[in-house]
Amino acid sequence: MRQYDDFDNRGHTRYLPYQMYFNHADYRSDVLNTDRFGFRYTHGPGGRRAALDGAAEQGPVNLFVGSSVALGIGATSDATTIPSLLWSRYASSVPWLNFSGRSYNSAQELIMMLLYRHLLPGVEEIVILSGVNNLLLARLPAELQGDHGAFFYCNEYYELMEQLRARHRRPGRRLWGRTGPAPGPSGLPSRSDPVHDLDELISRATGLTARHLDGWRRLAAATGARVSFVLTPLAPWIRRQPARQEAVLFTELDKLSHLGVPLDEMFGEIGTQDAGRRYAQALRETCEKQDVRFLEIAPLIARAAAPEDWLFVDRGHFTDLGSDIFARLLAEELSLT
Repeated sequence: MRQYDDFDNRGHTRYLPYQMYFNHADYRSDVLNTDRFGFRYTHGPGGRRAALDGAAEQGPVNLFVGSSVALGIGATSDATTIPSLLWSRYASSVPWLNFSGRSYNSAQELIMMLLYRHLLPGVEEIVILSGVNNLLLARLPAELQGDHGAFFYCNEYYELMEQLRARHRRPGRRLWGRTGPAPGPSGLPSRSDPVHDLDELISRATGLTARHLDGWRRLAAATGARVSFVLTPLAPWIRRQPARQEAVLFTELDKLSHLGVPLDEMFGEIGTQDAGRRYAQALRETCEKQDVRFLEIAPLIARAAAPEDWLFVDRGHFTDLGSDIFARLLAEELSLT
């Protein structure tokens, strides 16, 4: 996890046009490695390895799309992420590409596809592991949602853009001798309280997910790829009592939270099994309307895992065992080959 902290060091964030930010490119370590674009490598049978860079020579591929869980935060190596386990063990007919970005919402996931699809060969399966970040971000005040939903670190974006506007509002000589306008009121959005109403949160998150899922469906239709949507589970959606190791980690992470508030208090209305079920039902209905396969994997993992199985390194990211159970169930439930 120290290696993942280094990988995600905000002091070295890659800020990119349109995507806002993306993974480190050409990152090398014993734990995770990325290609020249920042996509994490996957491992398959016979020692094969793949990422977007060079994918055109791979022949047909499958895409595993999403944010940090899809990226594999918590996996001990590139070979133990969910897309690697699909390729090497459970659905190995064609290579799986890890097509994910840390801290992404559904809009950024779709933009990533639009920007990089020219580098892809034929695509057979697109599995989108998403949804939970949209729900978490839905808690932010309406002023931070904009037209396309909030994104992580958006408060920093607004603050820095206001500093830029303030520089341009300073009086001074302009082209053709005109004087610039006097400084006006702050362009920062007003800050109201976070949203706690679960119905509103689900409505916000589902609406954005549906909008962007329609984009995926239309892109896939042009190539004949099959699209499946899997709701990313939180640990408390799977079981109320964590395994012994998880309980120790969750308590320690709450103490270390840079926000100063335990995560189970911050997202209390989201982090319940009832919230997970209600959100899953809303997304299921959305996917059915768009003829996209939907999978709620949390109850399946709950049945497949023993109470003592150590599945999570934190409330959102899996251990190697958790990823292996996840990949196996994914292949079985979606009939991946």
